[in-house]
Amino acid sequence: MSDRLRPESESTLVASAAELLSALRESPPLTHCITNTVVTGFTANVLLALGAAPAMVDIVDEAGLFAGVASGVLINLGTPTPEQRAASLEAVAGAAAAGTPWVLDPVAIGSLPVRTALAHSLVTSRPAAIRGNASEILALAGLTAGGRGVDATDTTDAASDAALALAARHGSVVAVSGPIDLITDGRRVVRIANGDELLTRVTGGGCALGAVMAAFLGTARTAEIDPLTAVASASLVYTIAAERAAARASGPGSFAVELLDALAAVEPQDIAAAARVEERAL
Repeated sequence: MSDRLRPESESTLVASAAELLSALRESPPLTHCITNTVVTGFTANVLLALGAAPAMVDIVDEAGLFAGVASGVLINLGTPTPEQRAASLEAVAGAAAAGTPWVLDPVAIGSLPVRTALAHSLVTSRPAAIRGNASEILALAGLTAGGRGVDATDTTDAASDAALALAARHGSVVAVSGPIDLITDGRRVVRIANGDELLTRVTGGGCALGAVMAAFLGTARTAEIDPLTAVASASLVYTIAAERAAARASGPGSFAVELLDALAAVEPQDIAAAARVEERAL
């Protein structure tokens, strides 16, 4: 992959990412997260550092109402307790009724039956975006039995056909996280080479990205920017911040703190200089 986007594409995606980051900070999107209990605090702090407004509402009889007033919603299946499962179904229904964009993160599906069945049920409600590692995306598409828990055992490119199939089937943007992120809406493919391996050594590194995507989708809806651009912009800003954090960190512990600082410090004008992306039409 080339280190930089072709000039005609760079002016579109990179400029849109800068525009969305500015708009997000000017009007912080209320980002409703039903996420796993391991990462709730970190996810909320990532959203706050970026400039969004987090809300972790996973209570039945409240989740649906809140999804209707939120800017974006994340449904993360990391710890799908009975109450979280019911709240997720309620939130998706509330989001659909209000037109709120929502993100499905099918954590560790494939080999684990409860979350796998729930993911296959939720995806029929056409999430604006699906974010997962390669093994999770392959499992959601019905092509493999999944990875090793939250860890991917498949490469990003191996999940390319599965991502395209899911995008076509559900009308969703599909984001496959890995050393090079692959993002597609079935008509275009974006690859992002930014990021750092330390993201995989901090609990919540991937889960928080799903929340950032929900925040960017909420902002994009107001700005009338398409979902693929919103999801790719979220990944680009997040991974650029991760590179900056890694450059200052001495290990996973300091990286987690540095990532929050880097998300708060990254400016729209920084994106063009740091972006390593490639976009092509199918």
